Formats: sequence, C-alpha cells, structure tokens
Amino acid sequence: MKPKVLITRKILPEALDYLKEHIDYEIGSSERALTKEEIIEKIKDKEGLLSLLVDTIDKKVIDSAPSLRIIANCAVGYNNIDINHAQKKKIHVTNTPGVLTETTADLTWALILAVARKIPQSDKFTKEKKYRGWELELFLGKEVTGKRLGIIGMGRIGKAVASRAQAFRMEIVYFDPFRLSPAEEKKYNASPLPLDELLSSSEIITIHAALTPQTFHLISKEKIELINKDAILINAARGPIVDEKALAEALERRQIWGAGLDVYEREPDIEEKLLTLDNAILLPHIGSATYETRLKMAMIAARNLVQGLKGERPDNLVV
Repeated sequence: MKPKVLITRKILPEALDYLKEHIDYEIGSSERALTKEEIIEKIKDKEGLLSLLVDTIDKKVIDSAPSLRIIANCAVGYNNIDINHAQKKKIHVTNTPGVLTETTADLTWALILAVARKIPQSDKFTKEKKYRGWELELFLGKEVTGKRLGIIGMGRIGKAVASRAQAFRMEIVYFDPFRLSPAEEKKYNASPLPLDELLSSSEIITIHAALTPQTFHLISKEKIELINKDAILINAARGPIVDEKALAEALERRQIWGAGLDVYEREPDIEEKLLTLDNAILLPHIGSATYETRLKMAMIAARNLVQGLKGERPDNLVV
C-alpha cells in the first residue's frame, strides 16, 4: 500500500505525475490556501505532508498527525514550520534550496528599475490615453548606473544581485553577519559596512536576509530614519524584516524616495497606506514565479517527500 500524503495546494502537473508513482496523495485545495483547521482535519491519517510557505505548520498541526514522518516544504524558507517540535517528534523537514537564486535576483532588478524609472506609473498613464507627446519633465526618475548599492544579506541571492550590479558600474557595499572571503569581495567588488552606515550612505538598498528572530524588524522605524531621502528600498526577502507601518509612513512623508516590495509583514494583508502611495511598487510575492523555477521547486519537494517516506535520507534535509 502506498503511503498517504497531504499536498496542501495543487502543484505543477509534472510533479504530481512523479508523486502518483510513489504515493497516494490528497490535494487540499486548488484555489486557495487551506486554513490551519482544514490542514489539521486532512492530515490526521497522513504519513507525509507537502506544504507551501503560506501554510502554518505549528505544534498543533504536527500533533494532529500521529503517523506523520516527513514535511516537505515547497520553498527555500521554512519559518512557517515549527522545526524544533518536528525534530522532537522525529519528523523530517525538508526545503528546496538553491533553485530560486537567479529568478529572485532578476525580480529584484526588475523592482529596482521599475521604482527608479517609474515604469508602472508610466504604463498606467499611457494606457489611460494621457500621453500627449514628449515632455521634458514627464515621469522623471533616477539614474541607476554608477550609484551605491547596499545589499543586506550577502548569501546566494545577494551575490547574484551584486553580480548583476556590476553591469551598471555600481559601488557595492553589504551587511551580513558573516563576512565574505577576500576573494569573494574582489569577485563582487563589494565592501562590508555596518548596517547603520549602509542605510545612511546607499542610494539603492536591497534586502536578501533570512527571517530569524534576529532579523525581525531589522529595518525598524529607527533604521528607516537613517535612510537617505533620495534612496530606494527593495524587499524581496521576507516581509517581517521591515517594519511595514513605519516604511509606509516614511514613504508618505517622502522621507524615502521610493520602495519596491514583493513580500509583506502580514501576508496576504498589506499595510493600507502602502496601497495608496505612488512611490511604492507592490508585487504579489512572485520572486520565484517563473515556470522553470516553480517546477524545479515542486520536483525537489516531491523527491524529498518520496525519499523520506522510503526511509532514505532526503537530499535537502533541514532536520
């Protein structure tokens, strides 16, 4: 008999075809994220769980599934899962690392350029048939080439962003608790700076840190006040790293020139004020949203799941 598995939300068909060969799965929903109560009800008789980043897999959920052996998270991050409790119960947890680096770096640059050159606003203006010909001061934006780029979190994605920045002849500074080797600093033409100095001196700031207790509201109201009024802030990492309310207030006061966000502090809810601001570009968490990358994520999660249920050590074991 094949092991029973809950897939919280429909994933790409190639991954489902692979899983069909190895397990008996139930798809929780194809239209929306399941509530925690729905996950608890559906997981009771399951040995495996394939979850998404939007699913809260806490102690209560884990305890509701006495036969659960593995949680395969279809995401690089796993802050949605109570890792410590899963480990206590000897339940494997896996993730999908390394697959979204380039895609997220591309999206980061799309946001940088969209904010700097007011691309969405210009598109809307043109489609509304307001364009009456070339004007000297129409949608004046900011230069990107040659500016100072401050990168918070110099892991895989931060390095990929830095690599692309070299084409724009940017001065690159970074903040990370782990300093790069001299060879890597030379490769990316990047210099380390304390966070406060990075925030106060950078013209474009991008965030690529993991969400941990130490990085929650790392960009607090006090830190936001350090940012130059002509600077652009981009967050394509995790929403709670930034105090969203404080950011909205700073943008409203034009204390910061502009921001581009792909993630939010209380997803899917967004600070109401942000929705009204013309200097904030907001995306619906699409950092990894290319077909190629999402398929890789789904396939890695599926293989992790099958490996764990076969009693093998999964390739991408967190605990």
